[in-house]
Amino acid sequence: MAARRLAVFVVDAVVKRQTPLDEAFNDGVQRLQLAGLEPRDRAFARAIATTSLRHYGRLYALVDGYLDKPLPADAGRASAILITAAAQLILLKSPPHAAVSMAVDLARRDQTARRFFKLINAILRRIAADGDKNYATLGVTLDAPAWLLARWQAHYGADTARAMLEASLIEPPLDLTVKADPAQWAQTLSGVVLPTGSVRVREAGRIEDLAGFADGQWWVQDAAAALPARLLHTRAGEHVADLCAAPGGKTAQLALTGATVVAVDASAKRMARLALNLRRLDLAAEAVVADVDAFAAMPGRAGAFDAVLIDAPCSATGTIRRHPDLLHLKQARDLDALAARQQAMLTTAGRLLKPGGRLVYVTCSLEPQEGEQVVDGMLRAHPAFARDPVLPDVDAVPALCITGAGDLRVLPHHALGPDPVMAGADGFYAARLRRSL
Repeated sequence: MAARRLAVFVVDAVVKRQTPLDEAFNDGVQRLQLAGLEPRDRAFARAIATTSLRHYGRLYALVDGYLDKPLPADAGRASAILITAAAQLILLKSPPHAAVSMAVDLARRDQTARRFFKLINAILRRIAADGDKNYATLGVTLDAPAWLLARWQAHYGADTARAMLEASLIEPPLDLTVKADPAQWAQTLSGVVLPTGSVRVREAGRIEDLAGFADGQWWVQDAAAALPARLLHTRAGEHVADLCAAPGGKTAQLALTGATVVAVDASAKRMARLALNLRRLDLAAEAVVADVDAFAAMPGRAGAFDAVLIDAPCSATGTIRRHPDLLHLKQARDLDALAARQQAMLTTAGRLLKPGGRLVYVTCSLEPQEGEQVVDGMLRAHPAFARDPVLPDVDAVPALCITGAGDLRVLPHHALGPDPVMAGADGFYAARLRRSL
């Protein structure tokens, strides 16, 4: 009951109040006085919430099909109760009696939803009886915001957009970047080594309990997120800046090469987490809490670096499979401001480079407006910079992930391994530039 109650709180907060999932989850634990909730129940609550948010469009359409008229605006959490219960029945395959009876109990306990408990009971019993066949008739495109799907179709074509969406709605496996010997760690953790070198684990359990975590032999990092830092080809003796660095996966990759790394991020809280991660991994980097402009203005920073990586703040539409709340939080109107900020940050990052230095610009967005168009703008405005194309053999990047212009573009449905169950990745874009003067 506690897990289901928490899941209802989270879904309601994300959908109605536009609260990010992690924030909603932590707020729910505090407000509902669930600090003592067992890890197993926390995991169940999160599974219900993320499943509901991933497939909200189809679940909403399913529930709506059983309603004679829409629920009123003052129905409290009645809608969230129905959606989360439907997710349990259709997708998580919870025992019908438990899912239905506890949903009814939750409605009875909610001051504004209690008047709908009989309706909720009737609808969920019908969904338990024939919901599977009705759900199967609903198209996957219902789960995407119309604006996002339209942009993907315009940029990538209808078939690719659908494949991207389907891959974005699959809960991802666990990807690890290991310090050394990926094959051995794949064997130890019952995983596989992807062609890109990451270790992918099908069933991980609690991360902190896995072999190699405590003694810092690996860190969690999506296989696609591990590619951009490799494009810099840093080596011992070089000075490297990692901008917007927290939580530190790319910083760890750069430090592992022996380079002298400065990690920069504007969030003190996130930088504290970066420091903890590096300590566990026994890797070193100078940590600076500052935004990119402030860092570039510090004495001795301009023109001081052999290589710079900037993982710019973005819409993060490539990470929907890990953050399904993004389907409910992001809006098309966000993109113009983000792109303008990225353009400015990339220009500032360029000022940090020595002549001949390398610059890798990264976003976890699937929007060309935040990727290719930002880089093209940089090249038009600053002729001292030129693209350094990504090459499959040199950079160990699958050829299907390289654009015609020579940039890295990983789409969620790109198979980074032979096993279709273990395929897919976060969506990432990266471009490598060189400064001539």
